[in-house]
Amino acid sequence: MNRRILTLFAALIPIVVLGVGGSMVTVPFVALGPGPTVNTLGEVQDKQVVDVRGVPLDPTSGHLNMTTVSVRDGLSIFEAFGFWLSGEHGLVPRAEVYPPNKSREEIDRSNQQDFSDSESNAEMAVMRYLHLPTAVLVRKVTEDGPAKDALRVGDQFVSVNGAPINAPKDVVGAVSAQPPGSQVAIVVLRDNQEQTVSVALGARPGDPGKGYLGINTGEGARQPMQVTFNLADIGGPSAGLMFSLALIDKLTPGELDGGKFVAGTGTIDQEGKVGPIGGIQYKMIAARDAGAETFLVPAGNCNEARARTPDGLRLVKVDNLEGAVKSLDDLNAGRDVVGCG
Repeated sequence: MNRRILTLFAALIPIVVLGVGGSMVTVPFVALGPGPTVNTLGEVQDKQVVDVRGVPLDPTSGHLNMTTVSVRDGLSIFEAFGFWLSGEHGLVPRAEVYPPNKSREEIDRSNQQDFSDSESNAEMAVMRYLHLPTAVLVRKVTEDGPAKDALRVGDQFVSVNGAPINAPKDVVGAVSAQPPGSQVAIVVLRDNQEQTVSVALGARPGDPGKGYLGINTGEGARQPMQVTFNLADIGGPSAGLMFSLALIDKLTPGELDGGKFVAGTGTIDQEGKVGPIGGIQYKMIAARDAGAETFLVPAGNCNEARARTPDGLRLVKVDNLEGAVKSLDDLNAGRDVVGCG
Protein backbone atom coordinates (compact mmCIF):
# COMPACT_ATOMS: atom_id res chain seq x y z
CA MET A 1 0.00 0.00 0.00
CA ASN A 2 2.81 2.40 0.91
CA ARG A 3 4.55 1.74 -2.42
CA ARG A 4 1.32 2.44 -4.31
CA ILE A 5 0.79 5.70 -2.44
CA LEU A 6 4.38 6.75 -3.05
CA THR A 7 4.07 5.88 -6.73
CA LEU A 8 0.86 7.90 -6.96
CA PHE A 9 2.45 10.91 -5.30
CA ALA A 10 5.50 10.61 -7.54
CA ALA A 11 3.23 10.66 -10.59
CA LEU A 12 1.19 13.62 -9.32
CA ILE A 13 4.14 15.86 -8.47
CA PRO A 14 5.05 16.73 -12.11
CA ILE A 15 1.37 17.38 -12.88
CA VAL A 16 1.05 19.72 -9.89
CA VAL A 17 4.30 21.49 -10.78
CA LEU A 18 3.15 21.89 -14.39
CA GLY A 19 -0.25 23.22 -13.26
CA VAL A 20 1.24 25.74 -10.84
CA GLY A 21 3.94 26.80 -13.27
CA GLY A 22 1.58 27.06 -16.20
CA SER A 23 -0.84 29.28 -14.30
CA MET A 24 1.68 31.47 -12.48
CA VAL A 25 4.78 31.80 -14.67
CA THR A 26 4.42 34.65 -17.20
CA VAL A 27 5.79 34.59 -20.74
CA PRO A 28 7.62 37.40 -22.61
CA PHE A 29 4.76 37.75 -25.09
CA VAL A 30 1.56 39.78 -25.38
CA ALA A 31 -1.65 38.67 -27.07
CA LEU A 32 -3.11 40.87 -29.79
CA GLY A 33 -6.75 40.49 -30.73
CA PRO A 34 -9.98 42.23 -31.71
CA GLY A 35 -10.58 45.35 -29.61
CA PRO A 36 -13.57 47.64 -29.05
CA THR A 37 -15.23 49.18 -32.09
CA VAL A 38 -17.00 52.54 -31.78
CA ASN A 39 -19.49 54.23 -34.08
CA THR A 40 -18.05 57.68 -34.79
CA LEU A 41 -21.56 58.86 -35.66
CA GLY A 42 -22.88 57.82 -32.26
CA GLU A 43 -22.46 58.66 -28.60
CA VAL A 44 -20.19 57.53 -25.79
CA GLN A 45 -21.20 58.34 -22.21
CA ASP A 46 -23.97 60.66 -23.44
CA LYS A 47 -21.60 62.69 -25.62
CA GLN A 48 -21.30 62.70 -29.38
CA VAL A 49 -18.08 60.95 -30.39
CA VAL A 50 -17.60 63.69 -33.00
CA ASP A 51 -19.33 66.75 -31.56
CA VAL A 52 -19.83 69.66 -33.97
CA ARG A 53 -21.34 72.95 -32.81
CA GLY A 54 -21.96 76.41 -34.19
CA VAL A 55 -23.05 75.36 -37.71
CA PRO A 56 -26.07 73.54 -39.19
CA LEU A 57 -25.67 69.76 -39.31
CA ASP A 58 -27.10 67.15 -41.65
CA PRO A 59 -28.87 64.14 -40.10
CA THR A 60 -26.90 60.89 -40.03
CA SER A 61 -27.71 57.25 -39.44
CA GLY A 62 -26.01 53.90 -39.79
CA HIS A 63 -22.44 53.26 -38.73
CA LEU A 64 -18.98 54.60 -39.48
CA ASN A 65 -17.08 52.54 -36.95
CA MET A 66 -13.48 52.98 -35.91
CA THR A 67 -11.77 49.78 -34.84
CA THR A 68 -9.04 48.93 -32.34
CA VAL A 69 -6.67 46.16 -31.32
CA SER A 70 -6.72 44.74 -27.79
CA VAL A 71 -3.40 44.06 -26.05
CA ARG A 72 -3.25 41.53 -23.19
CA ASP A 73 -0.10 41.59 -21.11
CA GLY A 74 1.20 39.55 -18.18
CA LEU A 75 0.15 36.23 -19.71
CA SER A 76 0.70 32.94 -17.98
CA ILE A 77 1.87 29.96 -20.02
CA PHE A 78 -1.67 28.54 -20.07
CA GLU A 79 -3.22 31.89 -21.04
CA ALA A 80 -0.73 32.39 -23.87
CA PHE A 81 -1.41 28.88 -25.17
CA GLY A 82 -5.16 29.50 -24.98
CA PHE A 83 -4.92 32.73 -26.99
CA TRP A 84 -2.71 31.00 -29.56
CA LEU A 85 -5.29 28.26 -30.00
CA SER A 86 -8.24 30.68 -30.26
CA GLY A 87 -7.58 31.58 -33.91
CA GLU A 88 -8.60 35.22 -33.26
CA HIS A 89 -5.48 36.27 -31.36
CA GLY A 90 -1.78 36.34 -32.08
CA LEU A 91 1.27 36.32 -29.83
CA VAL A 92 4.10 38.79 -30.40
CA PRO A 93 7.23 39.46 -28.33
CA ARG A 94 6.41 41.88 -25.55
CA ALA A 95 9.33 44.11 -26.54
CA GLU A 96 7.59 44.92 -29.86
CA VAL A 97 4.69 46.55 -28.00
CA TYR A 98 6.46 47.71 -24.85
CA PRO A 99 10.09 48.54 -25.77
CA PRO A 100 12.36 47.83 -22.79
CA ASN A 101 14.08 51.23 -23.10
CA LYS A 102 10.79 53.05 -22.41
CA SER A 103 8.58 53.08 -19.33
CA ARG A 104 4.92 52.12 -19.54
CA GLU A 105 4.04 55.74 -18.77
CA GLU A 106 6.17 57.00 -21.67
CA ILE A 107 4.53 54.55 -24.06
CA ASP A 108 1.03 55.52 -22.88
CA ARG A 109 1.84 59.22 -23.28
CA SER A 110 3.14 58.62 -26.79
CA ASN A 111 0.01 56.66 -27.73
CA GLN A 112 -2.23 59.38 -26.34
CA GLN A 113 -0.32 62.05 -28.25
CA ASP A 114 -0.70 60.01 -31.45
CA PHE A 115 -4.44 59.80 -30.81
CA SER A 116 -4.69 63.54 -30.16
CA ASP A 117 -2.75 64.23 -33.36
CA SER A 118 -5.13 61.97 -35.29
CA GLU A 119 -8.05 64.09 -34.07
CA SER A 120 -6.50 67.41 -35.09
CA ASN A 121 -5.30 65.96 -38.42
CA ALA A 122 -8.80 64.65 -39.13
CA GLU A 123 -10.35 68.04 -38.43
CA MET A 124 -7.84 69.86 -40.63
CA ALA A 125 -8.13 67.32 -43.46
CA VAL A 126 -11.89 67.84 -43.53
CA MET A 127 -11.58 71.64 -43.47
CA ARG A 128 -9.32 71.46 -46.52
CA TYR A 129 -11.46 68.86 -48.29
CA LEU A 130 -14.60 70.99 -47.83
CA HIS A 131 -12.72 74.28 -48.41
CA LEU A 132 -13.80 75.68 -45.05
CA PRO A 133 -11.97 78.50 -43.23
CA THR A 134 -9.43 77.56 -40.58
CA ALA A 135 -7.77 79.23 -37.61
CA VAL A 136 -4.97 78.68 -35.09
CA LEU A 137 -6.32 76.95 -32.00
CA VAL A 138 -5.05 75.99 -28.56
CA ARG A 139 -4.82 72.18 -28.63
CA LYS A 140 -3.26 71.56 -25.21
CA VAL A 141 -2.46 73.57 -22.10
CA THR A 142 0.29 72.20 -19.85
CA GLU A 143 -1.03 71.73 -16.31
CA ASP A 144 1.88 73.58 -14.68
CA GLY A 145 2.66 75.93 -17.57
CA PRO A 146 2.54 79.75 -17.56
CA ALA A 147 -0.77 79.87 -19.49
CA LYS A 148 -2.65 77.30 -17.37
CA ASP A 149 -5.02 79.89 -15.87
CA ALA A 150 -5.37 82.09 -18.95
CA LEU A 151 -5.86 79.89 -22.02
CA ARG A 152 -8.21 76.98 -22.69
CA VAL A 153 -8.26 74.16 -25.19
CA GLY A 154 -10.27 75.39 -28.18
CA ASP A 155 -9.37 79.07 -27.83
CA GLN A 156 -8.84 80.65 -31.25
CA PHE A 157 -5.87 83.00 -31.53
CA VAL A 158 -6.45 86.49 -32.88
CA SER A 159 -3.23 88.26 -31.88
CA VAL A 160 -0.25 88.18 -29.51
CA ASN A 161 1.01 91.59 -28.35
CA GLY A 162 -0.85 93.11 -31.28
CA ALA A 163 0.71 90.84 -33.92
CA PRO A 164 -1.96 88.97 -35.91
CA ILE A 165 -1.85 85.15 -35.77
CA ASN A 166 -2.38 83.34 -39.06
CA ALA A 167 -0.34 80.17 -38.49
CA PRO A 168 1.01 78.23 -35.48
CA LYS A 169 4.52 79.54 -36.19
CA ASP A 170 3.24 83.07 -35.60
CA VAL A 171 2.48 82.19 -31.97
CA VAL A 172 5.94 80.69 -31.50
CA GLY A 173 7.60 83.71 -33.09
CA ALA A 174 5.68 86.29 -31.07
CA VAL A 175 6.28 84.51 -27.76
CA SER A 176 9.93 83.57 -28.39
CA ALA A 177 10.72 87.20 -29.15
CA GLN A 178 9.98 88.10 -25.51
CA PRO A 179 12.20 87.21 -22.55
CA PRO A 180 10.90 85.05 -19.67
CA GLY A 181 8.93 87.09 -17.13
CA SER A 182 7.45 89.38 -19.78
CA GLN A 183 3.70 90.01 -19.76
CA VAL A 184 2.11 89.33 -23.13
CA ALA A 185 -1.40 90.32 -24.16
CA ILE A 186 -3.18 87.57 -26.06
CA VAL A 187 -6.47 88.14 -27.86
CA VAL A 188 -8.53 84.99 -28.42
CA LEU A 189 -12.01 84.03 -29.52
CA ARG A 190 -13.66 81.92 -26.84
CA ASP A 191 -17.22 80.75 -27.42
CA ASN A 192 -17.45 83.31 -30.25
CA GLN A 193 -16.56 86.15 -27.88
CA GLU A 194 -13.30 88.07 -28.20
CA GLN A 195 -11.29 88.15 -24.97
CA THR A 196 -7.91 89.54 -23.98
CA VAL A 197 -5.81 87.61 -21.46
CA SER A 198 -2.41 88.42 -19.99
CA VAL A 199 0.28 85.81 -19.38
CA ALA A 200 3.63 86.11 -17.63
CA LEU A 201 5.95 84.07 -19.82
CA GLY A 202 8.08 81.26 -18.45
CA ALA A 203 11.49 80.10 -19.72
CA ARG A 204 11.41 77.85 -22.74
CA PRO A 205 12.73 74.35 -21.92
CA GLY A 206 16.06 73.85 -23.69
CA ASP A 207 16.30 77.57 -24.56
CA PRO A 208 15.81 79.50 -21.30
CA GLY A 209 16.45 82.88 -22.88
CA LYS A 210 13.16 82.75 -24.79
CA GLY A 211 9.59 83.11 -23.58
CA TYR A 212 7.28 80.13 -23.18
CA LEU A 213 3.50 79.71 -22.81
CA GLY A 214 3.31 75.97 -22.13
CA ILE A 215 0.73 75.18 -24.80
CA ASN A 216 0.39 73.20 -28.03
CA THR A 217 -1.24 74.87 -31.01
CA GLY A 218 -2.70 73.58 -34.25
CA GLU A 219 -4.98 74.55 -37.09
CA GLY A 220 -8.65 73.68 -37.14
CA ALA A 221 -12.17 74.91 -37.75
CA ARG A 222 -12.71 78.64 -37.45
CA GLN A 223 -15.37 79.78 -34.98
CA PRO A 224 -18.34 79.76 -34.81
CA MET A 225 -17.73 76.10 -35.80
CA GLN A 226 -16.29 74.06 -32.95
CA VAL A 227 -15.27 70.41 -33.29
CA THR A 228 -14.65 68.19 -30.28
CA PHE A 229 -13.75 64.52 -30.24
CA ASN A 230 -15.05 62.73 -27.14
CA LEU A 231 -13.31 59.39 -27.04
CA ALA A 232 -11.00 58.60 -24.14
CA ASP A 233 -8.81 55.64 -23.14
CA ILE A 234 -7.82 54.83 -26.72
CA GLY A 235 -4.33 55.40 -28.08
CA GLY A 236 -2.59 55.48 -31.43
CA PRO A 237 -3.27 57.31 -34.70
CA SER A 238 -5.44 54.81 -36.57
CA ALA A 239 -8.85 56.44 -35.95
CA GLY A 240 -8.02 59.43 -38.17
CA LEU A 241 -9.82 58.24 -41.32
CA MET A 242 -13.07 57.34 -39.56
CA PHE A 243 -13.10 60.60 -37.58
CA SER A 244 -12.74 62.49 -40.86
CA LEU A 245 -15.59 60.62 -42.51
CA ALA A 246 -17.90 61.17 -39.54
CA LEU A 247 -17.18 64.89 -39.64
CA ILE A 248 -17.85 65.08 -43.39
CA ASP A 249 -21.07 63.09 -42.95
CA LYS A 250 -22.34 65.61 -40.41
CA LEU A 251 -21.39 68.66 -42.48
CA THR A 252 -22.63 67.57 -45.92
CA PRO A 253 -25.99 66.45 -47.38
CA GLY A 254 -26.80 62.76 -47.59
CA GLU A 255 -25.38 59.80 -45.71
CA LEU A 256 -21.90 58.55 -46.52
CA ASP A 257 -22.68 55.09 -45.19
CA GLY A 258 -26.07 54.88 -46.92
CA GLY A 259 -27.57 54.11 -43.52
CA LYS A 260 -25.60 50.85 -43.42
CA PHE A 261 -22.78 49.45 -41.28
CA VAL A 262 -19.36 50.60 -42.50
CA ALA A 263 -16.18 50.19 -40.47
CA GLY A 264 -12.57 50.94 -41.19
CA THR A 265 -9.18 52.13 -40.04
CA GLY A 266 -6.26 54.24 -41.18
CA THR A 267 -4.13 57.19 -40.18
CA ILE A 268 -4.70 60.52 -41.88
CA ASP A 269 -2.55 63.59 -42.36
CA GLN A 270 -3.72 67.17 -42.78
CA GLU A 271 -3.68 66.81 -46.56
CA GLY A 272 -6.07 63.83 -46.36
CA LYS A 273 -3.59 61.07 -47.18
CA VAL A 274 -4.51 57.75 -45.54
CA GLY A 275 -1.68 55.68 -44.05
CA PRO A 276 -1.33 52.02 -43.00
CA ILE A 277 -1.78 50.72 -39.48
CA GLY A 278 -0.96 47.62 -37.42
CA GLY A 279 -3.23 44.73 -36.49
CA ILE A 280 -5.50 44.94 -39.53
CA GLN A 281 -6.60 41.30 -39.18
CA TYR A 282 -7.86 41.84 -35.63
CA LYS A 283 -9.68 45.03 -36.57
CA MET A 284 -11.50 43.25 -39.38
CA ILE A 285 -12.61 40.50 -36.99
CA ALA A 286 -13.90 43.11 -34.52
CA ALA A 287 -15.79 44.91 -37.30
CA ARG A 288 -17.39 41.74 -38.68
CA ASP A 289 -18.38 40.54 -35.20
CA ALA A 290 -20.05 43.92 -34.59
CA GLY A 291 -22.09 43.60 -37.81
CA ALA A 292 -20.06 45.53 -40.39
CA GLU A 293 -20.63 44.71 -44.06
CA THR A 294 -17.95 46.98 -45.53
CA PHE A 295 -14.44 47.69 -44.26
CA LEU A 296 -12.25 50.58 -45.44
CA VAL A 297 -8.65 49.40 -45.75
CA PRO A 298 -5.60 51.67 -46.18
CA ALA A 299 -3.89 50.82 -49.46
CA GLY A 300 -0.72 49.91 -47.57
CA ASN A 301 -2.58 47.19 -45.66
CA CYS A 302 -4.40 45.62 -48.62
CA ASN A 303 -2.15 42.60 -49.11
CA GLU A 304 -2.36 41.61 -45.45
CA ALA A 305 -6.10 42.29 -45.28
CA ARG A 306 -6.87 40.29 -48.42
CA ALA A 307 -5.13 37.23 -46.97
CA ARG A 308 -7.16 37.31 -43.74
CA THR A 309 -10.58 38.69 -44.67
CA PRO A 310 -13.42 37.39 -42.47
CA ASP A 311 -16.32 35.81 -44.34
CA GLY A 312 -18.99 38.29 -45.39
CA LEU A 313 -16.84 41.42 -45.14
CA ARG A 314 -16.32 43.56 -48.27
CA LEU A 315 -12.95 45.31 -48.42
CA VAL A 316 -12.60 48.76 -49.98
CA LYS A 317 -9.13 50.09 -50.77
CA VAL A 318 -8.49 53.67 -49.61
CA ASP A 319 -5.58 55.96 -50.56
CA ASN A 320 -6.92 59.30 -49.35
CA LEU A 321 -9.94 61.06 -47.91
CA GLU A 322 -11.32 62.09 -51.30
CA GLY A 323 -11.11 58.50 -52.51
CA ALA A 324 -12.82 57.17 -49.39
CA VAL A 325 -15.77 59.54 -49.87
CA LYS A 326 -16.03 58.64 -53.56
CA SER A 327 -15.95 54.91 -52.79
CA LEU A 328 -18.78 55.25 -50.27
CA ASP A 329 -20.80 57.31 -52.74
CA ASP A 330 -20.23 54.63 -55.40
CA LEU A 331 -21.30 51.86 -53.03
CA ASN A 332 -24.50 53.72 -52.21
CA ALA A 333 -25.21 54.18 -55.93
CA GLY A 334 -24.54 50.52 -56.71
CA ARG A 335 -21.37 51.23 -58.69
CA ASP A 336 -18.20 49.16 -58.56
CA VAL A 337 -15.46 50.15 -56.11
CA VAL A 338 -11.80 49.23 -55.89
CA GLY A 339 -11.25 46.46 -53.37
CA CYS A 340 -8.07 44.79 -52.15
CA GLY A 341 -8.25 41.95 -54.68
